[in-house]
Amino acid sequence: MLADRMAFFDSSGIRKVFDLAAKLPNPINLSIGQPDFDVPEPVRRAACDAINSRKNGYSVTQGAPALREKLQATVDAEFKHADRQLFVTSGTSGGLVLAMLALVNPGDEVIVFDPYFVMYESLVRLAGGTLVVIDTYPDFGIDVDKVRAAITPRTKAVLFNSPANPTGATPKEAEVRELAELCAERGIALVSDEIYRMFCYGPFVSPAKYNERTIVIDGFSKSYGMTGWRIGYAHGPSEVIQAMTKLQQYTFVCAPHPLQFAGAAALEVDMRPHIDAYRVKRDRIVAGLTAAGYEVAVPGGAFYVFPKAPWGTGTEFVTAAIEQHQLLIIPGKIFSRRDTHFRISYAASEETIERGIAALTKLART
Repeated sequence: MLADRMAFFDSSGIRKVFDLAAKLPNPINLSIGQPDFDVPEPVRRAACDAINSRKNGYSVTQGAPALREKLQATVDAEFKHADRQLFVTSGTSGGLVLAMLALVNPGDEVIVFDPYFVMYESLVRLAGGTLVVIDTYPDFGIDVDKVRAAITPRTKAVLFNSPANPTGATPKEAEVRELAELCAERGIALVSDEIYRMFCYGPFVSPAKYNERTIVIDGFSKSYGMTGWRIGYAHGPSEVIQAMTKLQQYTFVCAPHPLQFAGAAALEVDMRPHIDAYRVKRDRIVAGLTAAGYEVAVPGGAFYVFPKAPWGTGTEFVTAAIEQHQLLIIPGKIFSRRDTHFRISYAASEETIERGIAALTKLART
């Protein structure tokens, strides 16, 4: 009865850990990939005002002008591209779905960098494409020579994510530039998932800086704690953005209308105190892991660390962490062809982070 494409999907391993967290009395939860701060008060107020002023119907598919025009002005100021259009999506995930459906034909190849966000493989397959995986271990940088060698006549797109989930990696500017220029030279679509760009603990570099045809996917979920509000946006060459907008009309219809006004208000809120706090959390957990003897690449952004398991496979180590310490972390094989690492989210309270470090220290000596 079910369509064949459903064979591509399994219940997310991350979701399984979330479900487990709900059953444990006092877990050390370092699994959740969402900020531990709430939506800022002015943004919540803007959402309520929009609802109470009855902005509860559909918006135009491309997004309410109050938000879309503000975002377009910001993007124009940053990139100054003659042909860079923007529209509002139903979350960043919605933007990724539309990008894959607009770009990828059955049989086309899409290059991703391993480890990669758990949705990428399923989205490529949903569009009928084939995933081509480039290994980035141990430091999670981008080797453009590997990309060049992986390109075939069927290569349609490269899916790039920085700062990255699950590693927190931020490739060097030279690597980003080389990748962007290679895609431009070969006529390959470059899709840049920039949902964590605000959580960058050094200068952020978008490949769109070096390739005017880069399709950028971004949103408000991580930077403003609005994960449940599903407000994202995409920008890129008009041909692609218009195709994605058309697809949105026949799928998501539009992003939640009243919450788009909240998104416009969010753009006026200074989130630097939260970003600075997450940098401190990053430094604390990296120091704790290093002191315990873990092999860990220092993340340049997002709120994840991706250490190597000190013994066993990543899955075996995570199982022991949950069973022995109620420590909820994510096995690396969910994001990777390898089962050697695990993901920690430090989007948590300082108390939870300290409990997590203590448990990880004990586990390293098991």
